[in-house]
Amino acid sequence: MRIIPAIDIIDGKCVRLTKGDYSTKKVYNENPLEVAKQFEAAGLRHLHLVDLDGAKSEGIVNYRILEQIASETSLQVDFGGGLKTDEDLRIAFESGAKQITGGSIAVKKRELFLLWLRKYGPEKIILGADCLQRNIATNGWLNNSTLDVIEFIQDYETKGIRNAICTDIAKDGMLAGPSIKLYQEILAETNIRLIASGGVSSIEDLIELKEIGCEGAILGKAIYEGNITLKQLEKLC
Repeated sequence: MRIIPAIDIIDGKCVRLTKGDYSTKKVYNENPLEVAKQFEAAGLRHLHLVDLDGAKSEGIVNYRILEQIASETSLQVDFGGGLKTDEDLRIAFESGAKQITGGSIAVKKRELFLLWLRKYGPEKIILGADCLQRNIATNGWLNNSTLDVIEFIQDYETKGIRNAICTDIAKDGMLAGPSIKLYQEILAETNIRLIASGGVSSIEDLIELKEIGCEGAILGKAIYEGNITLKQLEKLC
């Protein structure tokens, strides 16, 4: 299972939110590149980078930080947040993203998202399936839909999606354990390569996610708050 640390960006700084609430913002480092280099030094090979400014704006905002991390580290960066147009996607890939995650766009502009999937291929495009009480959320989790998360993933699987990140918003930033039951259900009902996100608080959580069959696990606050150390993660790499 891939272990994927997360860096969320607001105003160019490394932050974490609780349950996606922007008012709970906590700054952990003013230099995201410094954080990325620490991950790289620990032997981690992947990074989930989220432009939270972009997520609630009209397009990508923090692409310069993506460019810095991609050019000054060897991390394979999955980038999300603010990807709303062809131009946003072009900027993300030209700035060094190896993959992009589309969540809101997959709900609001389905044909455009499918066009990206055809143009760039399923190894470059990840479906963002962020949900609250099983309903898909959009726009940096500021808006909820009535789309069931499993039906949402199943639908896109029929269109060629192979990779999906699922975040249970109720778990995000709570350090109370991931949504194992939901992930088990997704894995049972689809053939998707599932990346679990939200709630990871311990090494035991990572082991359990691996045992149920997740392809990857994203963790953020557990690292920043010291629940999981980089030395511990280094042993798992």
